Amino acid sequence: MESFSRGWSFLKQAWSMAFRDKDLLKPSIYALVVGMIVSVLGVIPIVIVAVLFGGSDFGNIIMGVLGAFMIFAQFIVTYVFSGMTAYLIFGYLSEGDGRMDKAWAIVRRDFFDILTLAAASTFVNMLKNAANRNRRGGLAAGLIRGAANLLEALWTEASYLILPAMVIDDLNLKNAMQRVLNITKQNLLLIGISTVGVRWVTGLIGFLLGFGGLVIALALGGGAVYAAGGFNALSIAAVAIAAFVFFAFVAVASVISSYTSIAYHTCLYIWARDVEKAQTAGQPVQIPAPAPLAAVLS
Repeated sequence: MESFSRGWSFLKQAWSMAFRDKDLLKPSIYALVVGMIVSVLGVIPIVIVAVLFGGSDFGNIIMGVLGAFMIFAQFIVTYVFSGMTAYLIFGYLSEGDGRMDKAWAIVRRDFFDILTLAAASTFVNMLKNAANRNRRGGLAAGLIRGAANLLEALWTEASYLILPAMVIDDLNLKNAMQRVLNITKQNLLLIGISTVGVRWVTGLIGFLLGFGGLVIALALGGGAVYAAGGFNALSIAAVAIAAFVFFAFVAVASVISSYTSIAYHTCLYIWARDVEKAQTAGQPVQIPAPAPLAAVLS
């Protein structure tokens, strides 16, 4: 319960920071819009191949390749805008202002490194999917599925920290992974992750918003169809509005989860980075965590 309370406190601190500097939220909104466009564009060739070659080995191979490219593209979109958010937060905490022009310049500078991170995440995702599709093999297959799912969960958490290392310290994938591993050995990251339940809080908010949006959408759409006695122009328009309401709730939940998670891991990385520098310099002083994180760890 204390972990959840800390997570809620951090969410309030992070959003207080965002309300003071609206630029911090822009990349999360951009990511949502661009991600939807990429998904629509990516599904079109997959559907075409499914219609033309569905059921054949050739068609399955092509759809698999196209699916992998779509996952890769989605990771690129996520990491580009998440990297912008991380750098904006770093700029806000260090200079009092998160500037979009600097954030764009940083992701352009680190675009190749972001591509390598997206490629690694795509590979891990494909391993997990391949393992989960294999439902035969008994205990051995079950152990492989468990290991693949654990790898995916660990890599997802690691990527949240690798990305700030890339954009803040201009590190490539290999060096960013090494940096995260080194500061993890000092237990700073593990302590922060275990004591602040950000994922629990954002997960609950996402569930409540999604469920609330679904209830409202069903009430609007179903009520309109019932009142009209069936489907007509008016009830169809109401159903379309209901669908829009539902997806609007989901979009808000996505932005809240994305921004809060990036803010948390960025603050955690900045804190561990500053402590590492102080220890390297032989400074005995205790380094405070960035303000949003310090407020919930005290």
